[in-house]
Amino acid sequence: SPAPATGATPAARPASDGPRRVRLTVSRVDPWSVMKLSFLLAVAIGIMTVVATAVFWTVLDGMGVFTEVNSLVESIVGKESPVDVLQFVEFNRVVALATLIAIVNMVLITALSTIMAFIYNLVAAMVGGIHLTMTDD
Repeated sequence: SPAPATGATPAARPASDGPRRVRLTVSRVDPWSVMKLSFLLAVAIGIMTVVATAVFWTVLDGMGVFTEVNSLVESIVGKESPVDVLQFVEFNRVVALATLIAIVNMVLITALSTIMAFIYNLVAAMVGGIHLTMTDD
């Protein structure tokens, strides 16, 4: 490459002694972006909760666990007892409860993550934030 017009020679690149390290500080996080990301992650966790509950119920039902538990309860309290375990562990009831728990978890995870972002910003303003060292490969 030609030399600059001023007569100076181009600077030679220093020999690389390994990956370049950069020290960064996370001094603030945006609560709005934390809220959006935590909401999406909470939705994914909620979907996984409902699907896992349905699969777990199907496996237990296929193994006959619920009928065995019902037989055990009947043998303990007697056949004339109004207790029916199978009524309490119906598929629709279990999935509805899992859905309710997933919705409550979505609200809690989103709210707590957003509150934690505000708290992090307050603490980072006082102590300087988290220091990270990044390397360039």
